[in-house]
Amino acid sequence: MAKAIATSEDASAKITERIDELADWRGEMLARVRQLIHDAEPGVVEEWKWRGVPVWSRDGILCTGETYKQVVKLTFARGAAVDDPKKLFNSSLEGNVRRAIDIREGEKIDEAAFKKLVRAAVGVNASVVAARKVKKQA
Repeated sequence: MAKAIATSEDASAKITERIDELADWRGEMLARVRQLIHDAEPGVVEEWKWRGVPVWSRDGILCTGETYKQVVKLTFARGAAVDDPKKLFNSSLEGNVRRAIDIREGEKIDEAAFKKLVRAAVGVNASVVAARKVKKQA
């Protein structure tokens, strides 16, 4: 199993490199959602895992940002537990845990709804951490 890059600064640099390497709509979209994630949750930590996947975490993984030929895929680790009133999740809907947003070239993202989704994912992670603490104390 590949390890995460040692520091958040190193991971941030790798994510920036990935964005620059793409040099097309995928890089622009990855940069945009990265900024939205930081706007929504200033305490988010950037990681670089699994041989080159950008990851944003806060009390556990919030989401990953993978790039493919046709889509930028944002997979939320606990997405099934995240309230999504604007129906941003459009991929990996059959699973019990994860949910994803596939963004294709030319598509716009509802930025306000996306930020709310990120904040909701932070809340889910915080609840899991709190539940673990309670369980340890019992």
